[in-house]
Amino acid sequence: MFPKKCDNQPYYLTTTKIVQMNGTKLAGGPTQDEILAVSLCKLGLRSTDTVLEIGCGTGKVSVAMATIAKKVYSLDKRTEAVSLAMETARHAGVRNIDFFCTDAADYLKNDQGYDCAFLGGTQSLVEILPVLAKKVKRTIVINAVMVSTLERAVTALQELGLFTEVVQVQVSRSHDIAGSIMFRPIDPVFIIVARGAACS
Repeated sequence: MFPKKCDNQPYYLTTTKIVQMNGTKLAGGPTQDEILAVSLCKLGLRSTDTVLEIGCGTGKVSVAMATIAKKVYSLDKRTEAVSLAMETARHAGVRNIDFFCTDAADYLKNDQGYDCAFLGGTQSLVEILPVLAKKVKRTIVINAVMVSTLERAVTALQELGLFTEVVQVQVSRSHDIAGSIMFRPIDPVFIIVARGAACS
């Protein structure tokens, strides 16, 4: 049984709850709560915003953004990811997300604009950033775990004149051990922030 979304309160799904839904485990897994919190802060979403998400994965970020923004468009080229993300949204009772199983480069050929964009993962980052930037009015946030992805994203955004900052988040969580507690680290994540280039 999954909790219902309460009025005026954000809805978050733990890793365990998402995996229990249909037994599907995606590479990388759901975004950790602490990474999600910082990413949402950097996006600065407003209730009137339209948001594009590239790489929806489990749908955890999709749902969190949808509790704040007016509309979320979430993409992933993996059918299993879109299926799991749709199930995550259904369990959360969120209805303002449209999911698409497609490649980001193909989807971005449309004329639609967005207030903000979140990139949870894409193999064609350098190719799509110039196109994406022209469609985003305010903020672009990218989550990366590999230094090579960080380097490519920052270089591309600097060349476009849109780079703002990188925040590296390293989290450790407490676990019981021998009547005391120890801390287990979670892999660090780079949160890359840029401004959009579209005219308001």
